[in-house]
Amino acid sequence: MKPHWSRREFLATLAAVPAGAARVRRITTGPKYHWFGYYDKLQFDPTGRYVLGMEVDFEHRSPRPDDVIQVGMVDLADNDRWTELGSSRAWNWQQGCMLQWLPGSKDEIIWNDREGGRFVAHILNVRTGKRRTIPAPIYTLSPDGTWAVAPDFRRLNDCRPGYGYAGLPDPNANILAPDDAGIWRVDLRTGKQRLLLSFADALKVPNPHGDWTGAKHWFNHLLIAPDGNRFIFLHRWRGKKEGKSFATRMFTADRDGRNLYVVDPYGRTSHFIWRDASHILAWAWHPSHGDKFYLYEDRSERVEAIGPDVMTRNGHCTYLPGNRWIVNDAYPDKERNQPLYLYDVATGRAIELGRFHSPAAYTGEWRCDLHPRSSPDGTKLCIDSPHEGGRQMYLIDVPVRP
Repeated sequence: MKPHWSRREFLATLAAVPAGAARVRRITTGPKYHWFGYYDKLQFDPTGRYVLGMEVDFEHRSPRPDDVIQVGMVDLADNDRWTELGSSRAWNWQQGCMLQWLPGSKDEIIWNDREGGRFVAHILNVRTGKRRTIPAPIYTLSPDGTWAVAPDFRRLNDCRPGYGYAGLPDPNANILAPDDAGIWRVDLRTGKQRLLLSFADALKVPNPHGDWTGAKHWFNHLLIAPDGNRFIFLHRWRGKKEGKSFATRMFTADRDGRNLYVVDPYGRTSHFIWRDASHILAWAWHPSHGDKFYLYEDRSERVEAIGPDVMTRNGHCTYLPGNRWIVNDAYPDKERNQPLYLYDVATGRAIELGRFHSPAAYTGEWRCDLHPRSSPDGTKLCIDSPHEGGRQMYLIDVPVRP
């Protein structure tokens, strides 16, 4: 594997597959807008035929408590037919309503909603129409589909608009690090939930790389490991030092919230994905290479820069099945184009799949990132993009085999 590539060499690898050479097909249509959201959820059913998505009739403003979106699925084998499945009053532009297939199920999906003065989750059998409601929201699901973990979406909406839900105020809005809120575990069979760890618990873990005196704390971006034994979360805070920005620590914990470990203590962790049950790929800052993608070994100080001269910009990273290929995007460049590419871990080469224009109106909280999601067999990707005048979902053929 070649460890360092010059910019000329990198561009030469992209020239092997011209921009836009991958086949791209729009699978949703206007006048309404469609998207899925984050890159670490199961958008495709196990067969790869059905693709979940959300539908809304406006863009370019924050969701209000009375704004309702529709959830549905696209049948790729039936002229991309859209079937409406339900609705939600608990959503945001970046991650929608956490709509996703239950792991291992070809029939059941789950999404968040707001009912009766609280956030809930619906589990629907798309074949029979049978639906049941869990009295708690979810964020990330266990590999066997029996439990989930979730942050406080009320606090998220207060601290990081675009990731929480409108409609319910944070009862701890004036408390910097509450001890009665944080991350909950939710049993998807019984609906029972319990607090695994609080904001106050996180502050008990020393922070030698910064001072958070007077800062307000929240949790975001939870993801359960492929074997279900541990999960990741980002601990974030904002005080006078951070201003309008924030600082971050990446934690892992056992499924019961114990054995906390700070994987990245340096304050700049961004997007990440589990490669396997003990390794995490993340965009972060590290003394060895600065701002790059790094492969961290959980509960270890071992860390390795990945594609430091190729994957040079922050993006939403995902491994294709087999872990040889990483699919990644990036935020809009100076021309407002968002790249989508594959990175070959074995050879260090990159293949650009396309560049998608993002009009200037798509910025801030209601931006439309590509957020590439893979089909179960790794032969297709689905992205969200506004390059044809409004956010829609697009299917892309992967020109390599995992």
